[in-house]
Amino acid sequence: MVDSPKDITVTPFPNVAASPQSGETPPHNLQAEQNLLGALLFDNDAFERIDTQLRPDHFYDPVHGQIYEAMVRMISRGQLANTVTVKAFFDSNHNLEDGAEAYLTDLTEGVISVSGIGDYAEIIHDNFLRRELVRISDTVSYDARHAELDKPAILQIESAEQYLFSLAENDTSEQGLKGLEGILTSTVQMAEHARRNGGALSGVSTGLSRLNELLGGLHRSDLIILAGRPGMGKTALATNIAFHAASTRRTGEEPVGVAFFSLEMAAEQLGTRILAERSNIDSDAIRKGKLDSQSFDALVSTSQQIAHAQFYIDDTPALSVSQLASRARRLKRTKGLGLIVVDYLQLLQAQIGVRTENRVQEISNISRSLKGLAKELDVPVLALSQLSRAVEQREDKRPNLSDLRESGSIEQDADVVIFVYREEYYLSKGEPEQKENETADKFNERYDLWRQRLEKANGKAEVIVAKQRHGPTGVVNVSFEGRLTKFQDLALPDHLPEGF
Repeated sequence: MVDSPKDITVTPFPNVAASPQSGETPPHNLQAEQNLLGALLFDNDAFERIDTQLRPDHFYDPVHGQIYEAMVRMISRGQLANTVTVKAFFDSNHNLEDGAEAYLTDLTEGVISVSGIGDYAEIIHDNFLRRELVRISDTVSYDARHAELDKPAILQIESAEQYLFSLAENDTSEQGLKGLEGILTSTVQMAEHARRNGGALSGVSTGLSRLNELLGGLHRSDLIILAGRPGMGKTALATNIAFHAASTRRTGEEPVGVAFFSLEMAAEQLGTRILAERSNIDSDAIRKGKLDSQSFDALVSTSQQIAHAQFYIDDTPALSVSQLASRARRLKRTKGLGLIVVDYLQLLQAQIGVRTENRVQEISNISRSLKGLAKELDVPVLALSQLSRAVEQREDKRPNLSDLRESGSIEQDADVVIFVYREEYYLSKGEPEQKENETADKFNERYDLWRQRLEKANGKAEVIVAKQRHGPTGVVNVSFEGRLTKFQDLALPDHLPEGF
């Protein structure tokens, strides 16, 4: 370490980066860059005090970035990085002209403090972020002044928000290759979280115990597709899951912010369903106002209890996937976000400015964009999807993966595919009628069999996990109460209390 710091002025070699068109010098601190490089040349062990996120392109002077990159390579290989070895590196790469050795020597002799290398790194990175902000603002200003027909203003706003979000949340330094040590640390932390929750839950809770056991919860960065034919209750299930995630008070579970994008149903209708589920008051009675004083008081009390849940609804119709992404980024930045729900995928529009030849390509663009959003925001995205009518043509109407509309891209992009199936729905619509030339005894036998199946299926539903990229598939039996639009754990005979 240098005992008597020298206050010297070192001129970078060669010239620094050009100034922007505005004529103003971009934010930078050449002295911090010089002192960091000098400290590193003087003591290679000081590299351990530098945030590993510091990259060569964070330096304002491109030659400083080249010097830093050369030293990082050498130190990583266990080689000594000093004025002689670094000079040799540049000689072999022809990146510097005469004067390189003298400049490297000046950097070493001009060290103010080796112990301050962490502060220098922070200053360099902070100035890089400021330059990125200037670049983004210049780009936004230029695009606004030079409008293109296929790039409307709303798309420019969304692009700017995406740039800013990436800069604020991730910084591009977090992208690229990741070391195994950091990855394994995160994996162990996830396993520890699941262990504390009885080995069942490592992601966002669904509120359904057996589904949590099968999935381990809804995992960050996953695209989960929840599909079913009309009348199966997929919106009800998604609403139950989403509101539970936003309001849970169960031991070992923490509520998360939920963004519910409802392209089919108005926000008030979703509110009615949530109130019905939570208050145990018939949703039709709430909608029609058929409530006595006691029921109305219970409804008001319930609404006050749940009003502060982190549950946000956007019922904008014909929303584009880029608009959805923009609003989700904004919510995460301002209030926090742990789950995104989309009801439903086929009602989303493709990204603004993206032209597709057919509906299959459009759905492919949407599903791919939703998967990208899940990874970008590091939250699970639960997207509802319609099924094709092919289900109705089969005797066994349980859905399978091929029943997904435009199923190729959806199935490929999804990490988890879940189907909702209620046999009761189909049986109730298929009451037998006596056939021509059918005896009364035969008809009564067939009718009794139908009635027995209907009674057995009454109030029950199947949640079918048909695909899980990182775990098993299977069927979870749950109960469904239509008047409350409520799914909950099914009490099996061997779990009933004595005397039931």
